[in-house]
Amino acid sequence: MKHTDIKKVLFDADMVGTDTVVCGWVRTFRDSAQVAFLELSDGTAFQKLQVVIDKNSLSVDPEATKLGASVCVKGTVVPAFRGTGSELNAKEVILLGKCPPEYPIQKKRTTLEFLRGMPHLRLRTNTFAAVFRVRSVAAQAIHRYFHERGYYYINAPLITASDCEGAGEMFRVTTQPWNAPYKTEEEYYKNDFFGVKAGLSVSGQLEGEVAATAFGKIYTFGPSFRAENSNTTRHLAEFWHVEPEIAFAELPDVIEIAEDMLRYLVRAVLEECPEELKFFDSFVEKGLIEKLTHVANSDFAVCSYSDAVALLEKENARFEFPVHWGSDLQSEHEKFLTEVVFKRPVFVTDYPKEIKAFYMKQNADGKTVAATDLLVPGIGEIIGGSEREADLEKLRTAMKERGMSEDAYRQYLDLRRFGSVPHGGFGLGFERFVMYCTGMENIRDVTLFPRSVKNIM
Repeated sequence: MKHTDIKKVLFDADMVGTDTVVCGWVRTFRDSAQVAFLELSDGTAFQKLQVVIDKNSLSVDPEATKLGASVCVKGTVVPAFRGTGSELNAKEVILLGKCPPEYPIQKKRTTLEFLRGMPHLRLRTNTFAAVFRVRSVAAQAIHRYFHERGYYYINAPLITASDCEGAGEMFRVTTQPWNAPYKTEEEYYKNDFFGVKAGLSVSGQLEGEVAATAFGKIYTFGPSFRAENSNTTRHLAEFWHVEPEIAFAELPDVIEIAEDMLRYLVRAVLEECPEELKFFDSFVEKGLIEKLTHVANSDFAVCSYSDAVALLEKENARFEFPVHWGSDLQSEHEKFLTEVVFKRPVFVTDYPKEIKAFYMKQNADGKTVAATDLLVPGIGEIIGGSEREADLEKLRTAMKERGMSEDAYRQYLDLRRFGSVPHGGFGLGFERFVMYCTGMENIRDVTLFPRSVKNIM
C-alpha cells in the first residue's frame, strides 16, 4: 500500500501544502459539533499525527474512530495549529481493521505488571514505544562504534559443548525423547544429535577469543542463555550480550575501551532519542536526562575490590548482607558505591580469584585476578570484563582447581600453545544498558518477549 511515513509528514517542512496518504492505528479520538480529531501512530515516530476531520464535508465510518483501529487517511499536510510540526486535513478516511471495545490497551492508565501479561500488544503504549526506539538506536550505535574503530563483527555459535563461565547454568540441547531408555549418561549423549552433551551458549567469549587471535579486534552481539534460577528485576534467561575481545590488551586497556564505548552509546541515545528521553524524564525517572548527560561528559571512577570492601565494611550495619574480603558484592553494596561514595559509574577491579571465572588472568599476589565490573547507579553491574589468562600452565591449573575437563576446552587451550598474547575483553548486558538509559526498573520491560523462570509467553 503506497503511503508516507508519519515521521516524514510530521517533520519534513517540504510536505506542507502537499496531498499525501498515511496509514496507522488510532490512538485517540476527539469529537465536537463541527470538527473531529484522530491521533494516529504508525510506529515511525514517538509523536502522533493529528488528523483533522471537517464533519461538514466528510463522513467517517464510526469504526474508524475506535481506539486501536487501523486506518488509511488521504489528506493535505498543513502546519500544526498548536506546537511544532504538521497535521493532516483529511479528505478520506478508510477503515483497514476494526478494533472491538474489549481492546485491552485503553486510555486509562495500565500498570507495567498488567502489560507484561500481553507482550504482543504492549508496544502500542507510549512507554514501550519509547523503550524499543531507544533499544533500536542503542543497538545501531553499538555496531557503529566498533565498525568505526576497526573491529570485526563475529557471530558466535549459540549451541556449544563448553560452559564459558564454568558454572553449569546451561540449557540443555537435545533431540532425545524425555523417556529415552538409556541406562547411563554416556550412552544417552552418544545417541544424541551431536554425540556429546550440548547446551545453549552462556557467552560468545571463548569463540570471540579465537577470532581475536586472528583479527586483533572483534566483537560479538547476540543472545546468551543462562538457566539461573534468579527471579529478580535484573535477570533474564535469554538476554543480549555485547562482547568485544582485543588482542595485545591488558586490563587498563579493557577499562578504557569499556568506558569510551559506554559514553559513546549514551551520547547516541541523547542525540537520537530526545522525545523519548523527555517522556522518560517526565513519567519514569525524574532527572534522567541530567544523569545521562553527566555520564556522557564525565570520567568514571576506578576502585580496587579490596578498597571497595574496606569502604563497605565501615557501613556493614546498614547492609542486609555484611561485607568481608572474599565475598561477592550484592546489589545493596553496588548501590552504595555508585550512589553514595562515588556518585557516578565506577570500575571495581582485582577481585578474589575464587569468585571469578577460570579464564581471568591471575595477578602476582596469587589471590586476585585482573578482572573488572562496571557498576552504575540504579542498576548495579552493567559490564563485566577482564584480562584473560595467557599463560597455558596457569590456565590449566585454574581449570584443574575447578574440576574442569581439559578435553572440553582443547581448542581454547591451543590459543595459549600457539602464539599466546596478552588479551582481554568484556561483556555488556544490553538489556541492563537499556534500563539505565530509560529508567525502567524491571528488565522484563526492555525486551520484546522476556524469558525468565516459569515464564515463556
